[in-house]
Amino acid sequence: MKNIVLVVMDTARYNSVLDTQADLPTFEALRDRGVAYTSAFASAPWTLPSHSGLFSGQYSSRHGASAAAKRFPEHTSTIVQTFENASYETVAVSNNTWISDEFGFARGFDTFRKNWQYIQSDVDLGKIAREEEGFDKIRGVAKQLFDGNPIVNAANAVYGQFVRKRADDDGAKSTNRWVSDWLDDRDDSDPFFLFINYLEPHLEYRPSEEYTGEYLPEGVSYAEAMEVNQDAWSYIANDVEMTDRDFEILEALYHAEIAYLDERIGKLRRLLEETGEWKDTIFVVTGDHGENIGDHGLMDHQYSLHDTLIQVPLVIHGGAFTGGETVDDLVQLTDIAPTLLDAAGIDTEEFTKELQGQSFHPDAETEPREYAFAEYLAPQPSMEALEKRVGDLPEEVYEYDRSLRAIRSHDWKLIRGSDGSIELYHVAEDPAELENLASERSKKVSELESELDRWLNSFEHADATGDADMSDSTKDRLEDLGYLQ
Repeated sequence: MKNIVLVVMDTARYNSVLDTQADLPTFEALRDRGVAYTSAFASAPWTLPSHSGLFSGQYSSRHGASAAAKRFPEHTSTIVQTFENASYETVAVSNNTWISDEFGFARGFDTFRKNWQYIQSDVDLGKIAREEEGFDKIRGVAKQLFDGNPIVNAANAVYGQFVRKRADDDGAKSTNRWVSDWLDDRDDSDPFFLFINYLEPHLEYRPSEEYTGEYLPEGVSYAEAMEVNQDAWSYIANDVEMTDRDFEILEALYHAEIAYLDERIGKLRRLLEETGEWKDTIFVVTGDHGENIGDHGLMDHQYSLHDTLIQVPLVIHGGAFTGGETVDDLVQLTDIAPTLLDAAGIDTEEFTKELQGQSFHPDAETEPREYAFAEYLAPQPSMEALEKRVGDLPEEVYEYDRSLRAIRSHDWKLIRGSDGSIELYHVAEDPAELENLASERSKKVSELESELDRWLNSFEHADATGDADMSDSTKDRLEDLGYLQ
């Protein structure tokens, strides 16, 4: 039986991984020898509902996890439980607080490592935040008093060393160290299912300096790049002004994070090769959602269902997924669960009857998708949480107080809001989704709305109420990641 390694690059958008001029040798090798999917879409634009769809093979309306119900419900079966029942050793290493037992994701795993609890040799994360805040204050005072003088340069140098130290101790490196020890010590009589969530591309972008030189605009230093605003909510609330240059710098830092993670995933592959597991492993790398870096007037990954948030990289290597093929068929993260069951040769009617996803395994007898679907069932953060964070909001921000659903074919994309808003994009000619054609193409709007409604009426919807009982430390960590509660 094949091992399964499922790697999620948190917040990795498609065009930063599979449609980029950046040097990403790990992904280039996986593309050359595996199968790359150029039209892969998440079912939701942020971590909790997207991972719920990945694990269950269901869409948000079916499994129910959203900003209105912040927990992956226990009654929903998962791919992990299916592999556990098939005598797989099931292991998870998560670097994202949402993906934890507290939010319903640990069931089925024999081992679940919440890696953020172990980063930096158990140094208290609150102390790190306070130290960083202290460095910010030192630099701010020095800049005001001695702008242009060596003291500023010294403060920036100290801060740069601090940021580099943090990067050296980051989650990806720590994750790989733990996986290396686990591979060395495990009983290899059973196959394994290994899930990893790497967090590096997530805000805030803090790559070490060595990865940024290739990407920063000419004339911009690492220290200057670290000064650019990364508070998405202040930007959305118009509390800070940001220029095209600022977003060019942020995108450079984001690409540097991707480049660093490409190297770490390459190390993970070498660990599997060194322990003799690679040849018997189905290796999947994807993103749970993308990122807006000034796109559509937004930062972070909320309030939108544009392709910047839902089109994700997907590369698979091993078993039938070899030969360097590039596939343009529409696939979704909800399709990964049945595809992996086919790859492992596991037949389980109990789980598959609950699936909404369909296998895209090369040997599967399924027709390619005509449409992909995505849902954003409630705003995260809510307007109340945003007001608490930034104060009074401009009137236009309240337009985000809505749910969204999208239907996408290869050529067309429709996004419908609970406020009655309609967006229609001819993505074949307008991949950046800049021109809303809804008022001009009413027939196409009607056609796609009918297909969307037909899909929504084809399954039972979950009761999307109730939240996880979060500890104060969990709330603090989620807020550090930009999730306002």
